[in-house]
Amino acid sequence: MLKRYLPVLTWLPHYNRRQLGADLLAGIIVTVMVIPQSLAYALLAGLPAVVGLYASLLPAVLYALLGTSRTLAVGPVAIIALMTGAALSNVATPGSAAYLQAALVLSLLSGAMLVAMGLLRLGFFANFLSHPVIAGFLSSSAVLIAIGQFAHMAGISAGGYNALELLSGIIDGLPHLHWPTLAIGLGTLLFLVTSRRQARPLLTRLGLAPATAGLVARSGPVLAVVATTLLSWQLGLAERGVAVVGAVPGGLPPLTLPGFDLTLWRALLIPALLISVVGFVESISMAQMLAAKRRQRISPNQELVGLGSANLAAAFTAGMPVTGGLSRTVINDESGAQTPFAGLFAALGIGLVTLLLTPLLHHLPIATLAATITVAILTLVDIPMIRQTWRYSRSDFSAMAATILLTLAEGVEAGIITGVALSIGLFLYRTSRPHSAVVGRLPDSEHFRSIQRHETETLSHVSFLRIDESLYFANARYLEDTVLQIVAHHPGLEHVVLICSAVNLIDASALESLEAINERLNEAGVTLHLAEVKGPVMDRLKRSDFLDGLRGRVFLSPFAAWEAFKPGAVENQRA
Repeated sequence: MLKRYLPVLTWLPHYNRRQLGADLLAGIIVTVMVIPQSLAYALLAGLPAVVGLYASLLPAVLYALLGTSRTLAVGPVAIIALMTGAALSNVATPGSAAYLQAALVLSLLSGAMLVAMGLLRLGFFANFLSHPVIAGFLSSSAVLIAIGQFAHMAGISAGGYNALELLSGIIDGLPHLHWPTLAIGLGTLLFLVTSRRQARPLLTRLGLAPATAGLVARSGPVLAVVATTLLSWQLGLAERGVAVVGAVPGGLPPLTLPGFDLTLWRALLIPALLISVVGFVESISMAQMLAAKRRQRISPNQELVGLGSANLAAAFTAGMPVTGGLSRTVINDESGAQTPFAGLFAALGIGLVTLLLTPLLHHLPIATLAATITVAILTLVDIPMIRQTWRYSRSDFSAMAATILLTLAEGVEAGIITGVALSIGLFLYRTSRPHSAVVGRLPDSEHFRSIQRHETETLSHVSFLRIDESLYFANARYLEDTVLQIVAHHPGLEHVVLICSAVNLIDASALESLEAINERLNEAGVTLHLAEVKGPVMDRLKRSDFLDGLRGRVFLSPFAAWEAFKPGAVENQRA
């Protein structure tokens, strides 16, 4: 039980020197790589850059102790930063003390919700977000972020959290384009894109090992930050109108206490829930992928507790909402991290930077951070997934398209709420009209298939109906209509056999429908039977009165019913 809630106890007793060396190296690499991202994502959320560093400290420590992934790296991420900014802008003015206080409350609410979901074992809640909806949401959010970051790369002031507002602001600001800022932004963007695509193959040809070449190629943002910061400092670009990060407070994060303003808490409840769910889905997807590669195990419910604790830590250390980051986790994994100690070392490294080196960030151009965000975020635009969904399922594509359009037109909250609603709606629609088929026996076999698709043998006085869905309140009436329609179209019918091989559940509403079907068939002189009922379903039926009132039988298989009802068997039974 203790190991279940403190996963650190499962690997810490077996920790060795080899793992220590690997984790220390990974921690150093992650520290260097993610500092630009942490600064950039805080600015994306409308918060001071140092908040991104604060959110990479204690939250990472808490996750390392309570999370189940050995390599997941927790901290600020782009999508959550965008959602944070969208939520906070509705309740406070960016840059104000109230805005910072709202960020703490948002982290607290998000953390409390995640921990509560984990303790209540509600990890399945994230399954309400279908993969096409998530892909559409991430793709459209990435486009939104890229549009907003272009304004920073061009030195234009453009506010808003939907495409219409951002594009309108950019168009209005084009006459005030700041050319030195644009040169830095586009130059950094070109460098990062080129290094991402060409550096690894080039370094491999020069003799570096593929893993080392990959890490060096990923260091492009660090090189861009160093080069543009030095350039800005030497040329005095801040005095020429280039926006820079400015003074970054030194020292470790202060202890903070989120305020208890009931109106503010009420306004942030829904955004906190959405941030929690989206963050969890992004994090658990990455964690499960890496765990499968390493043949390790992930507990979704304990992941909720770990991520929730990380967000609670952010709330009390001047941070912002966090989750498992895609890029920082990939860097952590490729750097050779063996255990969550790599995350602890990275937090220690970022802490030293926050404590000692923040003055070096003063001249860092914001256009550089905007270019860094743009290159990182556009990898989330999943064009192949959009094309595949269009070809495979028009209904899923409709949900994806609606999510994309609403996210771009109205913002991230409207987009994700629409996506969840459409996912649930499509599920209910599909399961409310379950696929069913009248089946017959394949000649000289014990197998039964649809009479519409295969050459089968049938009995004129028996109808075998296979139901390919669990039976619950949404499809109970549909089952009644289907069975009664079959009886109405076959006047000589004496038996109806419901094949329940795909039925995993019969709820109370469906049970009432089965009782109604049994009663109506009895009145019509037709006997209802069941076949291939699963054990758990039969256990529940035995706890009801349905089997007592069933005039027919429960067969082990459709073939057993066939053998009982074929003409010779019926005559022998009557004799």
